[in-house]
Amino acid sequence: MTERLQPGDVAPAFALPDADGKEVSLADHKGRKVIVYFYPAALTPGCTKQACDFTDNLDLLAGAGYDVIGISPDKPEKLAKFRDKESLKVTLLGDPDKKVLGSYGAFGEKKLYGKTVVGVIRSTIVVDEEGKVERALYNVKATGHVAKIIKDLGI
Repeated sequence: MTERLQPGDVAPAFALPDADGKEVSLADHKGRKVIVYFYPAALTPGCTKQACDFTDNLDLLAGAGYDVIGISPDKPEKLAKFRDKESLKVTLLGDPDKKVLGSYGAFGEKKLYGKTVVGVIRSTIVVDEEGKVERALYNVKATGHVAKIIKDLGI
């Protein structure tokens, strides 16, 4: 299991395909703050709620200088279906080999219905303009999480 990131760590670089298969990298957002959130699977109830919450608050977050990127192990085709079905405006990236999920500490052992399983750990990492971790939140809830981030960031 990979180490969890801590505030002050350099955010691991990544370049992953978006819902249209176009490569998006963390470096593309240099000079802006980025909220990178990791979720288990597109088109599932909790992940849909979280993605819709981010989309609903995207203007507010963008106005405060934040870009939002959601990363899951899904392939671009599934991400496109998810985006189109739910009218999502957040950037969705696919990490089928789970390398980026691992480098961010968002893949590993977790509790699911009382059992220990290996999978995606719902996590949110806030990266500052310099590419350093500002906040690292692990095992977050899908519901109410975006409102909590907005409050914690003082937006």
